[in-house]
Amino acid sequence: MKQRILVCGATGFIGRNIAENYAAEGSFELHAVFNKRPPFDNARIVWHQCDLTDPCEVTKLFEIVKPTKIIQAAATTSGAKDIVTTPQIHVTDNVVMNSYIFRAAVENKAQHLVFFSCTVMYQSNNQPIAEDDYDANKCVHPRYFGVAHTKLYLEKMCEFFSGLGKTKFTAIRHSNIYGPHDKFDLNRSHFFGATITKVLTSIGEITIWGSGEEARDLLHVDDLVAFVRKVFVRQEKQYQVYNCGYGRSETVLNVVKQIINSSGKSVVIKHDFNMPTIKTNLCLDCSRAQADLGWCPEISLEDGISSTITWWQKNNGTFKIE
Repeated sequence: MKQRILVCGATGFIGRNIAENYAAEGSFELHAVFNKRPPFDNARIVWHQCDLTDPCEVTKLFEIVKPTKIIQAAATTSGAKDIVTTPQIHVTDNVVMNSYIFRAAVENKAQHLVFFSCTVMYQSNNQPIAEDDYDANKCVHPRYFGVAHTKLYLEKMCEFFSGLGKTKFTAIRHSNIYGPHDKFDLNRSHFFGATITKVLTSIGEITIWGSGEEARDLLHVDDLVAFVRKVFVRQEKQYQVYNCGYGRSETVLNVVKQIINSSGKSVVIKHDFNMPTIKTNLCLDCSRAQADLGWCPEISLEDGISSTITWWQKNNGTFKIE
């Protein structure tokens, strides 16, 4: 009998890439959740519409699917603009939905649940940061306060539920993920997706927010998918937190320049210092994942930018640019 994998948030960026990867393999019975965004066509995916903030709907979903493994990629997310201007949208729904999903996983005796945390709890640093480097006595960036403490709370909730039954839990603190199916509109996307769209639709110039001196650790989504696969096979502990990143940071300005160069276009960069930016530097130490899981990133930033541009050009018009 095939194991049943349930992908929550399968119509989103990370969830869709994971769902398509497992569907292409075909060795699992694959179930996926959608809510307001319509599902995509794939004959190997069984779709379920569910509001994951509704306990009755979550209970019914798990009773129907009875998943062996759960990939919890559903979340309320957006870019720096919302983090600065409306930070509350990243808190309430995410706490509620994960509470119900974690409980259902344990009550239905699932083998393993993967939860996507993030890295906003880490203090800005020019050196690679390991999982244990997080210091709760130090303040996180003020603009990350809500989302950072929400993620930390959910990590502890994973640890709590992992002790109630046989369900393993993994919290992945991933860096900035990019690649196919990312958000590429200019209102909701992170800087990478927005820059791809700005460059490829530009006529001579683009504007970036701030100086671009802040540095980010950028990981291609295919490397994240490979990480999830290794977690399911190789994680031994009942609960574990893992960093998952490229392990090297690039300034936003350098990334923009690389995107322009890869696009083959002649584009002048201008700066808007009135728009919101979050001036932090971050890169991840992923030695724990390398030691426990045998994982390391394989896609260079140069290759990742080139392949993402190619994907955007092939799919231009199939996603909304606002």
